[in-house]
Amino acid sequence: MADLTYKQLQKAATDLAKDVAKGAEAIRSAAQWIDEEAQDTSRVSEAIGGMGVDRDTVSETSELSKIMRGVSEAAIAYASCGDNTTKAAKAVYDQAHTTHNGIQEAYSRTSVDMSNLNREWLRQE
Repeated sequence: MADLTYKQLQKAATDLAKDVAKGAEAIRSAAQWIDEEAQDTSRVSEAIGGMGVDRDTVSETSELSKIMRGVSEAAIAYASCGDNTTKAAKAVYDQAHTTHNGIQEAYSRTSVDMSNLNREWLRQE
């Protein structure tokens, strides 16, 4: 397993949060569109019922509307899970920042060339 640097962890957590938030928003938009279509389908069901279209067709159209609303609700619930994942990724970023940022700042400010530093030496107690 390769060592993960603080900056890599920051970037990975930030990228994950952005990607998941973007995906959740896309799902939410699709769910809204499906819900609007479900409402239209429900109106069609009522309209064709008033026109004397056979009961089976009216019933099937009404049922389709209910199914579409269920799909919309499930998609919104799925997007909410994405929101939770985004929050978790941000929490990882915040924790890494809290835990490691002081070390990173000190490392960045040092005038000592640490490129040849033996990292195993730092791990010793």
